[in-house]
Amino acid sequence: MASVFRTVAQLAGVSLSLLGWVLSCVTNYLPHWKNLNLDLNVMENWTMGLWQTCVIQEEGGMQCKDFDSFLALPVELRVARILMFLSNGLGFLGLLVSGSGLDCLRIGQGQQELKKRLLILGGVLFWTAGIAALVPVSWVAHMTVREFWDETVPEIVPRWEFGDALFIGWFAGFFLLLGGCLLNWAACSAPAPLASGHYAVAETQYLRQRLERKTSPLNI
Repeated sequence: MASVFRTVAQLAGVSLSLLGWVLSCVTNYLPHWKNLNLDLNVMENWTMGLWQTCVIQEEGGMQCKDFDSFLALPVELRVARILMFLSNGLGFLGLLVSGSGLDCLRIGQGQQELKKRLLILGGVLFWTAGIAALVPVSWVAHMTVREFWDETVPEIVPRWEFGDALFIGWFAGFFLLLGGCLLNWAACSAPAPLASGHYAVAETQYLRQRLERKTSPLNI
């Protein structure tokens, strides 16, 4: 029964981590980190992402323009690009590593200690990927709140607000962290590997001798 729960925890951890990794990739490229609604023109909305800014018009559809320079971006967007790339890379690496350590795979059945280490390493990679996704999303959200409530800016000036990508990024980081926790719990709850080599043979012979002594007629 314990092995069944361990296998279920492993599959749940990998599934949540996979979902978090997909959401982090979507967050990285989705141009909806910030939204701007113009009171003077309610039929036109602006959105900003890490790579481009877009204008959405009811009649003209959606038109986007890439940023001209990386150095011209605000510091939070520059750091967000780097950390989101790091999150995507670590999440993909975590999927490869943890997938090789699953108990349901026939590969490496005789190397339980190695599979346990792969699960732990995969969980740590997912933790790092989750933190790398949560930091830029939370930082951009913090700067958006500061700019929205900045009293030095006149009230007639439009303010940026939260975009859908920020909420997707929070879910992505949470799923990556939860998946890493499940994988590490499953790895730490695994039984200790059996002894190998001469020690295992000696232990088996010792147990057999004790059993023969108990069943011997002289001891009855």
